[in-house]
Amino acid sequence: MSLIFDEDKQNKNLIDLQKQEEEELIQAIAEPKYGVPPINLSSMPIENDALRLIEEKEARTEEVAAFKILGKDVHIAMRSPQSDKIANWTKFFTDREYIPHFYMASRASLEKAWDRYKEISYAEESRAGSMSISGEALKKLMVGIKNIEDIKKAVEAIEKDNTHTTSHILEVALAGAVAINASDIHFEPEENTVRLRFRLDGILHEVMEIPPAAHKFINSRIKLISGLKITSSSIAQDGRFSIFLDQDEISLRVSLIPGAYGESIVMRILNPKSIRVKLEDMGVEPKLYDVFLREIKKPNGLILLTGPTGSGKTTTLYSFLQKIYSTEIKIITIEDPIEYHLPGITQTQTDAEKGYTFLEGLRSALRQDPDVIMVGEIRDSETAKIAVESALTGHLVFSTLHTNNAAGVIPRLIDLEVNPKILVSALSLSIAQRLVRRLCVHCKKERVVTEEELYLINKMIEKAKSYNKNFADYGVDLVNPFKLYTPVGCLECNNTGFKGQIGIFEAIYNDPKIEDIIVKNPSEREIKEAARNQVSLTIQEDGLVKILKGITSFEEVSSVVDFYEE
Repeated sequence: MSLIFDEDKQNKNLIDLQKQEEEELIQAIAEPKYGVPPINLSSMPIENDALRLIEEKEARTEEVAAFKILGKDVHIAMRSPQSDKIANWTKFFTDREYIPHFYMASRASLEKAWDRYKEISYAEESRAGSMSISGEALKKLMVGIKNIEDIKKAVEAIEKDNTHTTSHILEVALAGAVAINASDIHFEPEENTVRLRFRLDGILHEVMEIPPAAHKFINSRIKLISGLKITSSSIAQDGRFSIFLDQDEISLRVSLIPGAYGESIVMRILNPKSIRVKLEDMGVEPKLYDVFLREIKKPNGLILLTGPTGSGKTTTLYSFLQKIYSTEIKIITIEDPIEYHLPGITQTQTDAEKGYTFLEGLRSALRQDPDVIMVGEIRDSETAKIAVESALTGHLVFSTLHTNNAAGVIPRLIDLEVNPKILVSALSLSIAQRLVRRLCVHCKKERVVTEEELYLINKMIEKAKSYNKNFADYGVDLVNPFKLYTPVGCLECNNTGFKGQIGIFEAIYNDPKIEDIIVKNPSEREIKEAARNQVSLTIQEDGLVKILKGITSFEEVSSVVDFYEE
């Protein structure tokens, strides 16, 4: 027995000695012979999101391991970093738009990395605030997901005895939400179950129910990757994490609030692709589009957007910035929070706790000598006054304001103690905006126009005509009987009858009539009347154009604008 034990001990010592000698040899020859630095992975953390960039079988065959990833920089250890191997792996990573950095490592060192393959799930956190799903992994999950039914099937297919069941439910939910362009993911605990719902085109849709036990683990996982307090369940918490898909960083804003049956989780998906909407694709009618272009290309002025939360104001503001962006001008934004990162633009985020408000941000931005400033929201008198003054001193200023319509902008600014005489020269454009859902082109169905609807349509068309606005100029067929369409529902639109959203707009720009009336502290009604002869349709008229062109339904537009408002 003693002899066997001694022999085992001698063998182990011999193996340890061989490993040590190999490590020493690598330290000695890596740089001189191969031109790469040596590395010992036994004392380094291995990141799963880097490791999964190479399939396990290939990694073992080729004796390589990706162990660290930071942005687009990926670090790779190799046992034999010969020039032809490095060339092949350089092409492999650059084809996937990564920048590779190579090191020489021992077999034992690589074994440590390869052992981690058995722990990998498609989605695992590598650090608080970052959840890296490789592009390939996320795409693999998204391939079979076209609608909510596919997400249900994907979750139901997860093996119940799988160690990573929770990770799989969460990653399927995330991949599914991105695949079908959902804007929010909701986990809502009830007495005996937890509802999973997605917000699509502004409306919540139930996906499925998940067991409360799984929700507990999902809750902990989300808290961990969002940098939240795991042990706190009686307070509201807000956090953030990111998913990386190809070149895009998809950010998720996380909100948790305590409830009777557990914490409710809402994850807002901030997908850069959704903000890359061109101004011409937002539903702006041609005549109004020309007005927008004319005003945003001016060197100075104040352009204000109004509309309720979720009406697409941020997307419109960003589309303005992208339209005018040039390397020759400096653009600064003050936001709460920064929802999307725009290249070439300086973006700052307010922090009330540290005293960095919109007002302080605007003051600081002006010291940076900007050409264009975007202020997320004008909330108080001081911010309003400085925004107006900035527009008068050679800056183009974009912002949002809480009013119901474009005509309400002027009275609101006067309420905020802006001098009407100064406002005449500063205010360029007031825009009101709403979002409506587009009818699914695959299943929409023509329906009969009711007498009340016909009366209302004819009345609006005649009134517009009295102000020299012809609906035929906007693509409406006035010769044949009007056609209205209704949603039906199919797999293409998740059985909702709608797919995607489009904006409806109205705008008032400064002309002699508006300038004359501003100094008289006018009411909304007076401003509307003064603006009636401008080229812009009212928001009701713009909505009606999109109804009569079959883009959306009568009921959908009626839900966001009042057709009976004079």
